[in-house]
Amino acid sequence: MSIQLPFPTQAIPNTWERSGLPAWTYHSDAVFALERSSVFLTHWQVVGHIGDLPNPGDWLSFDILGERAVVMRGQDGDVRAFHNLCRHRGARVVDGAQGSCRGAIVCPFHGWVYNLDGSLRGAARPESFGELDRERFGLKPIEMEIFHGFIFLRFEPGPQPPVADLLAPFAADFASYRSAELVSDGPSRWITELPVNWKSVRDVDNEGYHVPLAHPGLQDLYGRDYLDHQLADGINFSRGAFGDKPGRTWSVRNYVRFSEDPPWLLPHLQKAWTYYGLFPATVFAFTPEGAQFYHEIPLSAGRTRLTGRLYRYPDETRQQRLARYLAQRIDRETSAEDQQLTIWSNESMASRAFDGFHLSDLEYGLRAHHDRLRDLIPVMRLADAPPEAEIARLNAELLDQG
Repeated sequence: MSIQLPFPTQAIPNTWERSGLPAWTYHSDAVFALERSSVFLTHWQVVGHIGDLPNPGDWLSFDILGERAVVMRGQDGDVRAFHNLCRHRGARVVDGAQGSCRGAIVCPFHGWVYNLDGSLRGAARPESFGELDRERFGLKPIEMEIFHGFIFLRFEPGPQPPVADLLAPFAADFASYRSAELVSDGPSRWITELPVNWKSVRDVDNEGYHVPLAHPGLQDLYGRDYLDHQLADGINFSRGAFGDKPGRTWSVRNYVRFSEDPPWLLPHLQKAWTYYGLFPATVFAFTPEGAQFYHEIPLSAGRTRLTGRLYRYPDETRQQRLARYLAQRIDRETSAEDQQLTIWSNESMASRAFDGFHLSDLEYGLRAHHDRLRDLIPVMRLADAPPEAEIARLNAELLDQG
């Protein structure tokens, strides 16, 4: 089954350097510190979906590398993002992954009260502060954008353009999927942690070369024409069509039987699973029945949190619900397989026998991801590890040299 691509992709050069990042970059604390400042805090991170915040006072929290955010729907219906820091002593004004406030945010430490738009309503024992200018002490806002329902944050200015421009090649697809109408699938968030560097997770997820052998379920479903496609500015997509065969495994066979294509889907999205990637570590996965996003949250050079959220259509039929359940069964098996591959891949970085990557054309997405990291953190171009104490200085010098 052929797939018509809705936008141009980058051609793989006839000759290209097939190596990847050197092994030392996967366990260097100094490199991890540079990744924090130059990659994760300066690039867009997806937090959730407006469907997670149906009512005024509903909120989502998002923590990454020492920064804390809260996204909340105000009384006026607008969604806003703030640092999850009370302006008094810096305590979290909300605790947990998700919740709802009744008309106001009350800091659990000393009881400072904020309106749902982040403005300070009042401090506990206000007479003890002398003249307190409430306009100066509202919650600090964070740069936020919404793209077809998905909520993005950026903690510091960075090299990526606005989300609407960055993801413009995907706009027609997201619109066709009616992604702005999605709603949370009950307790939609999932989370797990792995003893690996975050780049090892991306190395596995950024290529489909391993699908035929490592993912029997996906190979059974759509692996016969699954391909990865690189676009400009660190975005990519992968798509695999299904339905040409009934499926051998129970989950795939029944999924193919019950999956329906909504009449609003564009032809190239029907009978297909599609994945849209955003640098550095976010993927949106759409099926005809619903969607999810997942991403890696680095915790340290050697530990990574994998997390994401699941969504469905508000007018879901019983048959769509059954197909979505079967799709999630296939996806859970695939995720478990990828997690093991990630651990094995990360282990190799500690071995003296590891001579580096030698990549197939089918793994060009992995190389493209590594190239983007090298551009942001040029010290990663060095084959041998410099002394840890010298890495930040060397990186600054290489950046100055262009």
